[in-house]
Amino acid sequence: MPAPTPAPSALPTGPPAAAGARRRAGRPTAAILDQDGITTAALELISSKGYDGLTMAALARSLGVAPSALYNHVASKDDVLLLVEDHLAAMVDVTAFGVEPWDAAVRRWAWSYRDVFSEHTPLIPVIAVLPVANAPKTLAMYEAVTAGFRDAGFPEEKIISAIVALEAFVFGAAYDVTAPEDIFDAGSLAEQVPNFTAAVDRLALENHPRPTDVAFSLGLEALITGFGALRG
Repeated sequence: MPAPTPAPSALPTGPPAAAGARRRAGRPTAAILDQDGITTAALELISSKGYDGLTMAALARSLGVAPSALYNHVASKDDVLLLVEDHLAAMVDVTAFGVEPWDAAVRRWAWSYRDVFSEHTPLIPVIAVLPVANAPKTLAMYEAVTAGFRDAGFPEEKIISAIVALEAFVFGAAYDVTAPEDIFDAGSLAEQVPNFTAAVDRLALENHPRPTDVAFSLGLEALITGFGALRG
């Protein structure tokens, strides 16, 4: 006896489940990449593998996309570095310029600058020599600092040189934050450098919670005092 024909309502009315699943897994309706995500991934890659580890191929892998998808958002590694530069520059506090006295504004800017880059020391050799063209947040930072120097009566021809000198100090101090606590331990040669050893021991006796902060404050105040003498 032949099997009964299924009622029309019982017959399949759509494609097999597997086909439906494949269609849902196609191109997403929203972009899966944006500049913030690329910047974050680049920072994480540099932190884990160093600057040399940042390649477009490695960045695409870390984002889980094909390189071609990444190139839809950034044209080159230089574009990625501009995003990173801008991201870090936006974290530096320049709000005191034009509001507080010049020395207080420089002090807040420098401390903030050091703290930001002490978290990203692998980038210092790159950012320190990276052109600022087409980096809006970086340029906004420099504009605020430059205006603060100019409004305080600083000679215009010396403003950029002063900023560069301060940055050089800030970048070096950022490295110092990450240095080991025993960096100045002379070890078995201590007796051959008695003056140095005595000074290191004296610093330890002062029981500063963060000797790097003491050193940074000392140097920064000297720079502020020296530059302040140039103001008109």
